[in-house]
Amino acid sequence: MGFWSLFEVASMPIVQVLLLSLLGALMATNYLNLLPADARKSLNKIVFMVFTPCLMFANLAETVTFKDLVAWWFMPINVGLTFLFGGILGWIAVKLLKPKPHLEGLIIATCASGNLGNLLLIIIPAICSEDGSPFGDHDVCSTMGLSYASYSMALGGLYIWTFSYQLVRSSALKYKALEADEEVSKVPNKDLDANGKTHLLEGEVQENVAIVVSSMTSTEEDTENQAVFSLIQIVPEMPGSQTEKGNASFWGNALVILRQLLEELLAPPTLAAIVGFFFGAIPWLKNLIIGDTAPLRVIQDSIKLLGEGTIPCITLILGGNLTQGLRTGRLKPITIIAVILVRYVLLPVIGIGVVKAAGSLGFLPSDPLYHYVLLIQFALPPAMNIGNPLP
Repeated sequence: MGFWSLFEVASMPIVQVLLLSLLGALMATNYLNLLPADARKSLNKIVFMVFTPCLMFANLAETVTFKDLVAWWFMPINVGLTFLFGGILGWIAVKLLKPKPHLEGLIIATCASGNLGNLLLIIIPAICSEDGSPFGDHDVCSTMGLSYASYSMALGGLYIWTFSYQLVRSSALKYKALEADEEVSKVPNKDLDANGKTHLLEGEVQENVAIVVSSMTSTEEDTENQAVFSLIQIVPEMPGSQTEKGNASFWGNALVILRQLLEELLAPPTLAAIVGFFFGAIPWLKNLIIGDTAPLRVIQDSIKLLGEGTIPCITLILGGNLTQGLRTGRLKPITIIAVILVRYVLLPVIGIGVVKAAGSLGFLPSDPLYHYVLLIQFALPPAMNIGNPLP
């Protein structure tokens, strides 16, 4: 295939995504008002709870075998490397840009976390449907590609909820501590006999200020234990209580990680992926629902029908959310440029080297579509999952 033929094949899926996103953006405007914020939120819940799990289960159960699970062992490592290199580059960007403290974790998480699920579910089938696709038969390509994308989505969720979540959570806590500090500074001093010397030289500290300092200290300890790239300086404490509080913070952080990991494992898409792996890897379970002679094939057909609603709904929601983001963007342009440089220039270059090296060492199966998915994992935009951190 010539350059322009490959360029056309590569461009068509992006054009499809842009067209559907544009339609979603128009539907979200006040003029049409078909996808307001409440409607997008409800539709997103349906996609998360029903459509996406059905799509992941249907494709994994149909295509994955135990041999495939063994052959795909490099994908978890590849996803981990995208987070590792993205986190390092994000840390360097934070050091150079010196943003506000409560934005440091968010910037690092944005550089480290790619959209390893939703966009792959959109792009891979679109590439496979092109006549000039280099990945062979349309149906086989689409089915295997969705299996790769489903596996990638499950892995991405685990990494996001164990690594990125802690970074963004620490940023949210630091932002709340900053707001509390500002509120404290606005409280008038009712002690007529007090002055600056009383508080600064004699060491008298107001109780509410001590609460803010304690909150910020706890926040920074959480971040240091959970994310190696966050830029934190621990506030000094009294020597007698430092060890005890450190141990309590360590076990508290461990419990938070375990709880979030369990929640992610029990999330509908991840749970559907796990069940799909079991059905695909165990022949007698697979024969119950997969195939023309399967006694319960109607279940698989119904699940596939529901799963087909995932891609258009996700893309429409994406377009609707972009209009809101353009109206409420608060990051400095230089920060956005830095994230774009990391996600779309530096990481893809690193990804080419990683995948080429893994292929030359014999770590990857021969399927070119699998290699392509590994490459594109390094070139995806930031994950949407980290947009709303919870305290």
